[in-house]
Amino acid sequence: MSASELPAMQTNPSYIFFTDFDGTITLRDSNDFMTDNIGYGYEKRRQGNIDTLEGKISFRDSFKDMMESVTKPYDQCIQYLVENIKLDPYFNDYFQWSLKNNIPTVVLSSGMEPIIRALLKNLVGPDHDKIDIVSNNVKARQGKSINEEHGWELEFHDDSHFGHDKSLTIRPYAQLPANTRPILFYAGDGVSDLSAAKETDLLFAKKGHDLIEYCVKEDIPFTVFEDWSSIKSKIQEIVAGTTRVEDAAKEGYQQYKAGKAGIDVNRNA
Repeated sequence: MSASELPAMQTNPSYIFFTDFDGTITLRDSNDFMTDNIGYGYEKRRQGNIDTLEGKISFRDSFKDMMESVTKPYDQCIQYLVENIKLDPYFNDYFQWSLKNNIPTVVLSSGMEPIIRALLKNLVGPDHDKIDIVSNNVKARQGKSINEEHGWELEFHDDSHFGHDKSLTIRPYAQLPANTRPILFYAGDGVSDLSAAKETDLLFAKKGHDLIEYCVKEDIPFTVFEDWSSIKSKIQEIVAGTTRVEDAAKEGYQQYKAGKAGIDVNRNA
């Protein structure tokens, strides 16, 4: 695929930031929040995450099971999340800076596009439509409307065991010729980010979350972030040329071993 065919390449950027949405741009995962509070609850949801990490179940099946447990009409689900989900307090500052510096932001999510767009519109404001979204979707169950009890279900983005294999979106950018290929960033926190973890030049893994353990286990370079102020600071250093991407990508393991990644390095010993 040529650069002109890729949506995020239309302004010929030198950098592109791909990011997970739930728990990464937002303070809480909207899908987890629904499952824990109006679905089958935290304990079963957390066990599904553990089973996915241990390879006992695919992310696709685990996530579908989570969403099947939420039966409220879809418009009520959206309103419930708009009232309860908050943005990382530093994301908008980063986003406005990225717009001024021609760094496109692309949301890659296992969530559903209508929910993500409604939350972005509420939390980011008028510029929300400058964020591209590639995600799963929602559809009405046969013979029902999505806005009635148990009337909706997930519509997966692709046939992968993730339901949405985020690497499929990133890879065409990574394979561009060296003279046009931008530097690619990714930020994430959990199980749904596993497919994207190996595709970008610098992975930001959220402090204290599952993605860090996966990166350590699979020897995937990363750096740790607590919020979007630390992401913005690191990218500003890279854009300014004071930090190399290669050096930033080595920081995560050092932070992990030093106990600064929010993970107990001895808990699986």
